[in-house]
Amino acid sequence: MVIPVNEHISLSEAAISLSFIRASGPGGQNVNKVATAVQLRFDTKVEPHLPHGVLMRLDRLAGQRMNREGVVVISADRFRTQERNRADALARLVALVAAAAHVDKPRRATRPTRASIERRIKGKSLRGGIKKMRQTTPTDD
Repeated sequence: MVIPVNEHISLSEAAISLSFIRASGPGGQNVNKVATAVQLRFDTKVEPHLPHGVLMRLDRLAGQRMNREGVVVISADRFRTQERNRADALARLVALVAAAAHVDKPRRATRPTRASIERRIKGKSLRGGIKKMRQTTPTDD
């Protein structure tokens, strides 16, 4: 089964492994008995569909969540049930890969127009005139 990220990228379930651990936080009497937290591991070396550029940006975006072997580890324990924590972890992984797949448009350097430069200079001189009016002049006694 594949998990779609966008129209060009999808993740295979072979690269994702889930383990369930005991969660801290809400859970009532079950908190010490039931393993509801999810630890999702996504192995980028196993995933065949990720382009190199996406992998590089994913490494930068994941930060400490990615280890040296190229495995992204996401822990989810916000909810009381395994199903909701599993869905939360998968949604966070898809959002992370989608953010890595987004390429920012390179900025083209532009110059300000002559009219905008003149407006800026005029505004500066007006502001300087206001400040000059505030100054007190020494009086001769």
